[in-house]
Amino acid sequence: MKQGIHPEYRTVVFRDTTTGYQFLSGSTKTSSETVEWEDGNTYPLIRVEISADSHPFYTGRQKFTQADGRVDRFNKKYGFTDKNAK
Repeated sequence: MKQGIHPEYRTVVFRDTTTGYQFLSGSTKTSSETVEWEDGNTYPLIRVEISADSHPFYTGRQKFTQADGRVDRFNKKYGFTDKNAK
């Protein structure tokens, strides 16, 4: 391996801003914010908007969009009906 080309990893805390869930991981990201972790050490804090705790794919709380097409949604929204439909 070449020397001096690999990033420097450090231990950081990621916090999901939606749920408050936190986890400790290695990262190359830096932050001016710090937080005290359960082990008593202080680590940089990286705020994330979505994590496995809040993402619908992992939580099973995914909402499916309507199966109708664009024209059908437009017609339904503005009260148009198909006069040829039975």
